[in-house]
Amino acid sequence: MRITKVETFKFWADWCNWLFVRVSTDEGLVGWGEGSLHGAIESVETAVRELSPLLVGAEFAGPEVHWQQLYHGWRWRGGAVQNTALSAVDLALWDLEGKRLGVPVSRLLGGALRPRVRAYASHWLREARSPEEAHAGAVEALKLGYGGFKWSLSDRWDNADELGSLVRAAEFMAAAREGAGPTTEIFVECAERLSPRTALRAAELLAPYRPGWFEEPIPFENAKVMADLQQVLPVPIATGERLLSRWEFRELLERSGCRIVQPDLMHAGGITEVRKIATMADTYYVSVAPHNPGGPIATLASIHLAAAIPNFLVLETMARESGIRDRICPDGPKVVDGHFEVPSAPGLGADLDVEAMRELAFQPQPLSKSKAWWA
Repeated sequence: MRITKVETFKFWADWCNWLFVRVSTDEGLVGWGEGSLHGAIESVETAVRELSPLLVGAEFAGPEVHWQQLYHGWRWRGGAVQNTALSAVDLALWDLEGKRLGVPVSRLLGGALRPRVRAYASHWLREARSPEEAHAGAVEALKLGYGGFKWSLSDRWDNADELGSLVRAAEFMAAAREGAGPTTEIFVECAERLSPRTALRAAELLAPYRPGWFEEPIPFENAKVMADLQQVLPVPIATGERLLSRWEFRELLERSGCRIVQPDLMHAGGITEVRKIATMADTYYVSVAPHNPGGPIATLASIHLAAAIPNFLVLETMARESGIRDRICPDGPKVVDGHFEVPSAPGLGADLDVEAMRELAFQPQPLSKSKAWWA
C-alpha cells in the first residue's frame, strides 16, 4: 500500500481555527490527523506540505517508521510549528494503520485497559462573574454528568490588585465547591499568570476547597523552579501542554516538577511520541491528563491513548461549543455520563465530512495579547 496524497483542510471553528490532515493511499484507505496550533495554522499547513515529499509515493511502513523519517528529515527539528505538523501526520498514520488492519488504535497500543475514558469540562465558568454565577455553573456541570470541570484563575488575576485577586478567587472557589458538592473535581487553570510567590499564596488560600490541580501556575521553561514550587505547594501541579517531546519532559520528571503531565497529542509528537512520554511519566508515578482543546480527531486520538496507558487520570474536553464539531464529524466522540466510550471501529473510529469542511471559511487569527506573569 503506497501513500498517494497528503492534504490539509483549515477553517474557523467557534473560537479558533482547526487544521486537519488527510493521508490517502492507492488502496482507497485514508487516515485523518489534526494539527490545530492557535495563531499559526498557516505555518503548520506549510510545514505539512514540506513534509509531504517524504511520504507521497512511499510504501506505507507503519507510524513509528514514518515518524522517525519525518522527525529526522528536518535538520532544524523541533519547535511548535514543525512538531504540530509532525503530530498531525502521525495521527493520520495511526488512523491508517488501524483501518489497514481492521482494529481500533487502542488495540495497536496494546489494548484498552478501560472501556470508558473519564472527561472533564474545560473552560468552564468562563462567563461567571460572581460567586453566585460560579455556584450555578458548578451545579450545571453536575446536571450534565461531568465529574469535574476547570475554571480559569488567570482570567480573573490582576497583579495590580493582588490581595483583591486572592480574595475574589477564594470566594469564587468556595461557591464553585458548594455547587459542585464534595466529590466533583475542580481544576484551576493559572495559564502561567502567577509567580512562585503568588502561586503559593493562591494555592494556600484555595487548598481548603480541594482543587484537583493548579495548571501551569508559572511559566513552563524553568523545570527547577517548577519543581521547587511543587515541593511547597499544597496542591498538585499539572503542566506540560507546551512541552513538545520526551526530551522536554525529561528534566521536569527527573526533578519531580509536577504530579500530573499534560502532553498534547497535536503538538508533542502525536501518538507515537506521547505514548513514550506517558511511559516515562509512569516510571516516576506521575499521572497523565492529556491537554485537549482540539477538534474531533485530536479527541479520538487522545481517547485511544488514554484507554491504553495505566497512568491515565482524566481527559480535557471543550464542553461549550456550537454544532461545528458534529457537523464535520457526525460519528465523532460524545461525552455520556462524564465519559467517552473507547471506539471499537477500525482506526481512530470516525471520518470527517470533507464537503462540510469546505463550506467553512478560514479566518486569520491575530496573536492574543496575553499578559506575562509580572504584568
